[in-house]
Amino acid sequence: MHRYLKPVVFLACLIPLANLSWRGFHSDLGANPIEKITHFTGDWTLTFLLITLSITPLRKLTRQYWLIGWRRMLGLFAFFYGTLHLMTYVWLDKFFDVHEMLHDIAKRRFITAGMTAFALMIPLALTSTKWSIRKLGGKRWQALHRLIYLSALAGVIHYIWLVKADLHKPLEYASVLGVLLAYRGSVWAMARRATPAANPKVSNSY
Repeated sequence: MHRYLKPVVFLACLIPLANLSWRGFHSDLGANPIEKITHFTGDWTLTFLLITLSITPLRKLTRQYWLIGWRRMLGLFAFFYGTLHLMTYVWLDKFFDVHEMLHDIAKRRFITAGMTAFALMIPLALTSTKWSIRKLGGKRWQALHRLIYLSALAGVIHYIWLVKADLHKPLEYASVLGVLLAYRGSVWAMARRATPAANPKVSNSY
């Protein structure tokens, strides 16, 4: 049954894009359409990043292990909306003016953080295939894909530095990310404490 849900989830992930397209075709993007598209795609990029990061703790806490099959698809949707977010800036805002974009990256810290967040997503998207897992090996692949935490962190910082005044929404994202990072840290700490107990001979050999 779970495999039949995957196409449903896939289509659900396209609803934000369909909504944006509908509003665009009906001239319902407000007085500043570029700003609206930029914020809309940025919000959904962060949303999908956090949903992707939530899969592992949710799978372990609920023992619904089949959820892991959705993580790659959700991560790729985060990259998809991140690409739309970037292209809004590159195409609609800067009209492919490389000089101006480089100036922005160097001088405007929220642009620097945003570009960092997107750059960290690129190797994750490129290595999202089963072939990449076999080629890199499970441990190296997992280590590489921990970059998603840094990407999400850079994305939240990008949002905070962008809005400056009304921090309500970016702080909501920051709170969710903080919980996920705390969970990850606690799991790592418990694993570290459990290692000597599980391998007493190793600890006694020093």
